[in-house]
Amino acid sequence: MSEYQYLSSCEGGSASAAVRGVPKRADGIQIKCRTYGVTTIPAGTEVGTVFPLVNVNVDNKGYKSPCVKVEFLSNILTDTATATLNFQVLRQCDGQLTPVPASGIWTFSRTVATDAEANSFGFAFCDCDNCNCGCCNYSVVATVVGAATTGTVTVNNSTLIATVVESADC
Repeated sequence: MSEYQYLSSCEGGSASAAVRGVPKRADGIQIKCRTYGVTTIPAGTEVGTVFPLVNVNVDNKGYKSPCVKVEFLSNILTDTATATLNFQVLRQCDGQLTPVPASGIWTFSRTVATDAEANSFGFAFCDCDNCNCGCCNYSVVATVVGAATTGTVTVNNSTLIATVVESADC
């Protein structure tokens, strides 16, 4: 599993964020992004193994009806590998003990092993069901599904972008 650590608070923590106010542009839009380098999924990884890829914190205090557009981008490299991975965005806001699914599932599948192959992989969705509940952490995880992996799969440059706007819907 990846050595990635989740961030636990909005930059500087919720107390200092409350003092500073919501870090948003003059037009009310807040944009946060984060990139994480490399996550390697080794050969023989069992079905159900979850790999955290990247996360970003947003502070939606001060928004009446926050709507968050979440975009994920990555490069997936396979080296004589077969694998099926499900990607999902999880959300954990102030007061929640565990993250909950915020999105549907996107699937990457490599069913034929070929010598070193690279693929761009990404998705976007709008999360307009989050309450005005302060700091929310959005994270993307990849879960091995189907059969155990063969060869090595590497998820490079996982990038997560969250754009918060004041809107009843996206």
